[in-house]
Amino acid sequence: MSEEVIGEDRIGERGDIAVIGGGAWGTALGAMRARDGEPVRLYARDGETVRAVNARHENPRYLAGTALPPSLRATDDLGAALEGARIALLVLPAQALRLAARELKPHLEPGAALVLCSKGIERDTGLFASAVVEAELPGHPVAVLSGPSFASDVAAGLPTAVTLAAQSSPVADALARRLAAPAFRIYAGDDVLGVEAGGSLKNVLAIAAGACAGLGLGASALAALVTRGFVELRRLGEALGARPDTLLGLSGLGDLVLTCSGAQSRNFSYGLALGRGEDTRALKLAEGVYSAAIAARLAREHGIEAPIIEAVAAILEDGLPAAEAMRALLARPLKREFE
Repeated sequence: MSEEVIGEDRIGERGDIAVIGGGAWGTALGAMRARDGEPVRLYARDGETVRAVNARHENPRYLAGTALPPSLRATDDLGAALEGARIALLVLPAQALRLAARELKPHLEPGAALVLCSKGIERDTGLFASAVVEAELPGHPVAVLSGPSFASDVAAGLPTAVTLAAQSSPVADALARRLAAPAFRIYAGDDVLGVEAGGSLKNVLAIAAGACAGLGLGASALAALVTRGFVELRRLGEALGARPDTLLGLSGLGDLVLTCSGAQSRNFSYGLALGRGEDTRALKLAEGVYSAAIAARLAREHGIEAPIIEAVAAILEDGLPAAEAMRALLARPLKREFE
């Protein structure tokens, strides 16, 4: 991809950003960029969300109680959202990304940069989001944004640090400078696969952490599970081609720590309900539910021992009770910690 496509001269202007996805994270990112008065267009399918953002400067469905900047304008017209946009933040579920990319294609500006802001693995193919988008939308620079960040914190302007990676370092640097804000620090990098692996695998592990909490196993068990879960994330991530330092950074270890910290995380909340034996059908989307089986399959294919990931997959795919899965983990043969 030519660096000229996304040089400073191409992305330095105000008002060239579109956010595709009107959920909590998309709204938060749009609000973050619009907070200093910059016009930002937010695409949402839900008409009530569009009306609430434009008339009352709020998104009651996804970010209740958070005031949004007036310069964040919403629309349910995809063409209007993308008109003139040199940067499109794609804040869409991983399982819907391929179809969405096809819908975006006729509306994108030539050479517009696409920043992927959701985490997950396409269930049917085992591909990370960047590979899906590159296949469907050739000719556009693709970057991924990930790290320890709750939508409510970002929308409220609380300090947050994340990683943005693109295959081209100049592209990553330019996008990081363009999208950063005083309370939203972005570290640029070029390990796209590493950022995606950390962001996707930690969702699966957060479900396990939530189940541990839901079963009432205590803080010591939770700390052990998160630590051993990171070992699985690191080993599988490296087997897939991620760099170790990326997995130890914000988009790997940092995001895992946050996502396993409490019920504000959708994946942790989903696991919490599983551990308590509650009905999960009404819960908000948790990407780890869709990533667990494919993560377990990838671990087996690469010869990586990943008992926690396997346990989550067994709970979700085979209906194994969470309590039984946790007992099985504790009953595994003793071994040295570092083998």
